[in-house]
Amino acid sequence: MTIKEIEKEFLNLSEAEKREVLRLLIADLEMETDENVERAWLEEAQRRYKELKDGLVETIPASEAIAKARERLRNAR
Repeated sequence: MTIKEIEKEFLNLSEAEKREVLRLLIADLEMETDENVERAWLEEAQRRYKELKDGLVETIPASEAIAKARERLRNAR
């Protein structure tokens, strides 16, 4: 089937059927993970943990971090 044919069929489905198709597609996409990305995130997490453990960085309360992020977003507009 072509993409156009699939689209046409999809649009003729009931709301419940559309949700089920979308659920299946998302589940399929989530199963495909790039091992390099997973490894990079693990290495980053380990690096950050070591920095914390070695006292190279200081933590701040989550509320403060969120407030700073919101302020940056407001200023970026």
